[in-house]
This record gives sequence, structure tokens and C-alpha cells, in this order.
Amino acid sequence: MEEKKFDVQSLIGFILIGGILLWMLYTNSPSEEVVEPQQETQQVETPGNTDADQPDQQGEIKSPGSDSTALAEARERLGAFGYSASLPSATENTTTVSNDVLELEIDNKGGYISEARVKNFQTYDDEPVYLIKDGNASFNINFTTTDGRTLDTENLYFEPEVTKNGDNTIISMKLKVSQDEFLEYRYVLKPGEYMLDFSIRSQGLKNVLNSSRDINLNWQLKGYRHAKSISYENRYTDLIYEYGDGDDDNLGAGDLEESEDEDISYVAFKQHFFSSILLTDDPFQRGKFISENLVEDEEVDTLYTKNFIAQMPLELNGGELNYNMNWYYGPTDYKILNNYDRNLDEVVPLGWGIFGWINKYVFIPFFAFLSGFLPSYGIAIIVMTIVVRIVLSPVTYKSYLSQAKMKVLRPEINELNEKHKDNPMKKQQETMKLYSKAGASPMSGCLPALMQIPVFYALFQFFPSAFQLRNKSFLWAEDLSSYDTIAELPFTIPFYGDHVSLFPILASIAIFIYMMMTTGQSMQQAQQPGMPNMKFIMYLSPLFMLVFFNNYASGLSLYYFTSNLITIGIMLVIKYVIIDEEKIHAKIQENKKKPKKQNKFTRKMQEMMEQAEQQQKQKKK
Repeated sequence: MEEKKFDVQSLIGFILIGGILLWMLYTNSPSEEVVEPQQETQQVETPGNTDADQPDQQGEIKSPGSDSTALAEARERLGAFGYSASLPSATENTTTVSNDVLELEIDNKGGYISEARVKNFQTYDDEPVYLIKDGNASFNINFTTTDGRTLDTENLYFEPEVTKNGDNTIISMKLKVSQDEFLEYRYVLKPGEYMLDFSIRSQGLKNVLNSSRDINLNWQLKGYRHAKSISYENRYTDLIYEYGDGDDDNLGAGDLEESEDEDISYVAFKQHFFSSILLTDDPFQRGKFISENLVEDEEVDTLYTKNFIAQMPLELNGGELNYNMNWYYGPTDYKILNNYDRNLDEVVPLGWGIFGWINKYVFIPFFAFLSGFLPSYGIAIIVMTIVVRIVLSPVTYKSYLSQAKMKVLRPEINELNEKHKDNPMKKQQETMKLYSKAGASPMSGCLPALMQIPVFYALFQFFPSAFQLRNKSFLWAEDLSSYDTIAELPFTIPFYGDHVSLFPILASIAIFIYMMMTTGQSMQQAQQPGMPNMKFIMYLSPLFMLVFFNNYASGLSLYYFTSNLITIGIMLVIKYVIIDEEKIHAKIQENKKKPKKQNKFTRKMQEMMEQAEQQQKQKKK
């Protein structure tokens, strides 16, 4: 092996390289004037810092590089908006404002509300009602700059400024390019109002925002649970929006629902009894909406109900943004929402068509009147139910009178059935003649019942939506807007639940008695082919009430129990006091002797049946 020798040329090379490096370090070292501002900049917190980049107790930066390097990187990443990163407001601070009914915290980062608490209300477990808290909501504008950067406002720092204009509190959040160039969120909180004025505007950003790329507004919120039954609350938690010329639509209660429309004027994230709503004076050109159910297992998923997402594009006007809008954070109360005259009453699910009309113009004002002077909301429900049943008692009377006539005619109908048992056409024809002469009709008993359906359905929609019932107790029910509980079960019964509610049991018993009274006579008759099994229906209805309403609002079960109890009483009075079956029978026999003039419809039907009978005879020949 050859012995290694000392290489003089290598040594000279290393010395020259070292000299060059020392010369470069000397010529590139900062002057005294430059060092001072760099040392001051070390105290500024910049966006994107990790915990290692935060100052320690002596104010030192725990990072490999200097703070000036981090700021330079932020400016490189943010471009023109890197100016905001150098401002003292580029911190995780919040601004808190409040009035008599609402308390808000607005975060410097993103410029959006980080907490929204509705005052004067508590959840089912006596906690404050928060619509926004702990990062469950976000509000972001995604845009592209003229130098090709794609940025999100939720990651950028706004500079807050709070001023007063009379009793109004104004919060200005500015995302700055310079002192005179910025994107601004402006909030105006008024005394005693759940509704805030809100505007988005830009100044001096004509050459910063890329007008050829979409500017998208994205609003997202996960609804907090506020009620005892999260599944029942979730049934009435929905995304509603107004589009076009005042039309409205909703996504429903499915596991995952999506929808798109044009000319969006408001978007409401409704959480049964509390809502977050964004309204705009100038409709968004289009909108995409998503609702995702977050409750798969009520025992496990106990924090959130649904995840709502709304995506709308923003349009530039003269190269700038300029939108006047409103935020609403408050109760889903028909009276409060309707007073704003912005079509927000559609957020409350009162039913469509005639059902909603009955609720808006009859039941809501009437219930408000009763609850204004009665000592309890439960008593108000009972009184309103009594009044409704009394108003509908003439319809009940006509229905029961028809049943009584049919009962009196039953022997003659049975005789006709036996006489023409081999000729169904003749049997039907003779039966119609008998009904016509006696002045009775099976339909006369059905029509009064059909007339009551709009009232019953309207009330079915009214009670679950009545904000006044929330957290109001009556008898053993702690909350008329939720289910009552007389016993907790150590297990869960499918469709029924893990508890026993008393009001649905009472309502089921009342329905069973009512069905016995109304269908008992029909059950005694031979079951007609093609007719529904009345005995099955008699048992099914109470069972349905017992199971289905065990998790429903106790106020609704109280209404059905009271309503059926009153109906039973009215029917007993009609049967034993008002109606005399012997007189009815005598009147029917008298009517049968009189010549009965047939109307055109009855005469036409009879002619058609006679023609059909003649055709059958000819076929037999």
C-alpha cells in the first residue's frame, strides 16, 4: 500500500475558500440602522407561527430563524395582504360586544364571530345557549389575487375598531393591504335586537383582487344540541333559504341533503328553537347548500345535531366588493321573525297552504291571547283545545247524526244485501235508492271528518314550533316543548325510547275509547269485501300514538289527550241528550214515503247502473 503524503495544494485551496467566506460574511452583515428595526420586529406575532415560534417568558422567539425571517415568509406567502401580518392586531385576540339579548365575540383571525350567546335562555340542562362556540362555525371568503395567490380570509388577521353611534355599537374589522387599502367586515349591534347590520366592502383593492377568478363566500355551522331529546330536536333542525322572487325551500331532515338555486336572499341554519340567519340586500347570484346529519346514535352523538354548509359567489362592482347584509342570532320565534318583515316567518315550519294560514291567522294570535292572562301555558293549551272542539262541535254532530241514520237503516240494508246477493249491480242500485229516499249517505259521515283534517294538521305543526312552550312546565311535565318522563328505562326500546311518557299513554287511552264509540257499530257488521279492517285500525291508532308520541313534545300529547276527551264528552251528549234514534227512524220512514227529486248526478249514476245491468242481461242471453 502506498503511504499517504501531505498535499500542500489542498491546504492552500482550503485557506482561499475560508478567506472568501469571511469576506462575504463581512460585506453582507447588516448595519446598525438596520439591526434595530429587526430587533423590534421580533416582538410581533405573525400568522402561521407554531407553538415553537411563540415568545417565552423573556420575550425570546423559540425558533431556529429570526422573527424577521418569519415575517418575510408571511409577506412572501400573502403578497399584498402580508401587510396585515406586521400589524399589532395580528394576534389571537377577540372583541366582545353585547346588548340586552345577545353577546358576541369577534376574532381578529378571520374577522368573524367566534362566540354568539343568546341571553335570557338556557339549554335543557341549564347551560347558556350558544349558537357559536369553540370553533363550531366558520365564515370565509376565498379569492385569488392579481399575482396568482389564492387566499382565505379565515386564515388572515383583521384589525378591530369599536366605535359608538348613539346607542349602536359598531365593530369594524379590516384586513389591510395598507392604511388606505383594505377588506372590511362591519358589524352594527343595536339595543335589544337579535339582528345585526353587517356589510362586506373593499377599498383600493381593484388592482389586488383578480376579477377573472371566482370570489366565494363559504359559511359553515355545526348546530349545538339544546334540547333533552337530540333526535326530536334534530327532526326540526333544518336549512332554509329564500330564492328567486320570494320563494323559499328547505333541505329536510335526511342524512345528507344538497340543493342549488339562484338569486339567494337569505340562508337560515335553523336549530329547532334557535336560528343563525344570513340575509343580503343584493341577492347572491347563486348558492349551493348542504345539510349533513351528525346524529347516528343518540347515546353517542350528543353534542351536535347537523352540519350546515352554504356556498355563494360574490361579485365585484367596479373592481371592489360591496354587500349590505344582516346577521340574525336568536330564537326561532314566529312573532320575532315576522316583525322583521323579511319573509323570515317561513323559517318556522307552520305547514303549507291552508295549514300555515290557519296557524298564522288563527292559532298563533289566539294562543298568544290566552297565554297572556292565563297562569300556565298548559292551561292555555287546554282552554284553546276546548274552544277548538266547541267550534267544531257542529261538524261532530253532523258526523254522528250520519252514523245514527246508517245504524237505523242497517236492517233494511242487510235485507237488500240478502235479497240481491247474486246480483251486486242490483244490490248497489237498490241501496242507493234507499239512501236517497231516507236522506242518508255514507259520505255524509266522512265529509265532516275530512273538514277537520286541516285544523288537526295545523295544530300538529303549531305545538312543536311554539317557542313559548320551551322550558315551560305543567303538572309532571318539566318542559312542554319536550317529552314528559314518569319513568326511566334501563334499556332502549326501538322506536319507543328509554323512558315512559304519561301524556301519550293518556292520549292513547282516550283515542281507544273514541275509536270504540265510532267504529264499534261497524265492527259488529260482517266485514265487507274491500273494506278496511276496522278492528285492526281501532288497535293500530292508539298504539301508533303511544309509540310515536313518546319522544314528542308533551304539549302536543296534552292537546290530543284533551281533544279526544272533549270529543268523547260531546259524542255522549249528542247520543244520549240530543239525538233520539226512534225519532230519526220515524223521520226516515216518512221521507221514504215522499217523492224524492233526484239531482242530476244521482240520476246520471242510476241511469249508468241501469244500462250496465241491461248489458249484463244481454250477455247472459
